[in-house]
Amino acid sequence: MNPNETILDACLRNGINLEHACEKACACTTCHVIVKEGFDSLNEASDDEEDLLDKAWGLESNSRLSCQVYPVDEMTVIEIPKYTINQVSELT
Repeated sequence: MNPNETILDACLRNGINLEHACEKACACTTCHVIVKEGFDSLNEASDDEEDLLDKAWGLESNSRLSCQVYPVDEMTVIEIPKYTINQVSELT
């Protein structure tokens, strides 16, 4: 992770093609991820993010919008859901 880099930006920088239909404006759920490790070290979700997450496919208690999360822990592990509202992911 680079300092001040969101999970989404880190994914894109590393060639992980994570959908982000609203161009990182916290206006959709296409960059929804499930944080498998490091969730407790993340900043709290804003009310806007929480409202959008309610609409995300496959929502879990440790779900976040990757465009809104700035990890501080080197070992933040995420899972990209197979589906979004916009598409089916072909990533395995």
